[in-house]
Amino acid sequence: MSRKIYDSPEAALEGVLFDGMTIMSGGFGLSGNPENLIPAIKDAGVKNLTVISNNCGADGFGLWMLLNNGQIKKMISSYVGENKLFEQLYLSGELELELNPQGTLAERIRAGGAGIPAFYTKTGVGTVVAEGKPVEEFEGELYVRERWLRADLAIVKAWKADPEGNLVYRKTARNFNPVMATAGKVTIVEVEEIVEAGALGADNIHTPGIYVDRIIKGARYDKRIERVTTRPRPEKEAV
Repeated sequence: MSRKIYDSPEAALEGVLFDGMTIMSGGFGLSGNPENLIPAIKDAGVKNLTVISNNCGADGFGLWMLLNNGQIKKMISSYVGENKLFEQLYLSGELELELNPQGTLAERIRAGGAGIPAFYTKTGVGTVVAEGKPVEEFEGELYVRERWLRADLAIVKAWKADPEGNLVYRKTARNFNPVMATAGKVTIVEVEEIVEAGALGADNIHTPGIYVDRIIKGARYDKRIERVTTRPRPEKEAV
């Protein structure tokens, strides 16, 4: 068995978690969430966490579990809507929040993985986003300086992995997962399927295994839909 493959989320997280750490968690809404690793972190009881994620789950699911359990001290996110607990804790001062434009959040994470300490962007100039940050002019336009984001641990959800940790994501479940996989000191990935070495095909790999430290096969996936939108079936025409 590959040295990267672990039998359970608990085994993969052993020796990695500590109070006050920073964790990146993949996902966009409820798509591409590490559904098996998050409950294991909850059960481990680590606290005072800084969590970097697009959002903080939804009521009763995903990162909401850590929030509800009082384990998260600060969120670095780009979307906080439709999570009543998140809203309540932020407004009461119990939760710190660093809100980012979504593209800026993704680029800060990518920069962290690429070893780029800072970069400039036009997004946020003249708004609260730019408060306290250097602003410079380039070719007649103002740009705000943003810093990289890195984490002690990145928890990532992929579709398939091989024993070396090469990853393939499925459709929009890819979202923040590939950039987060590069930006953690330790990257733990949960997948739906572990295939044989070479089965993925070099041209199909989204994340090279060099970024991946530990792999588990998830026991189950709910793959919930936040808002189910349907339309009536068209009535059959009379024959």
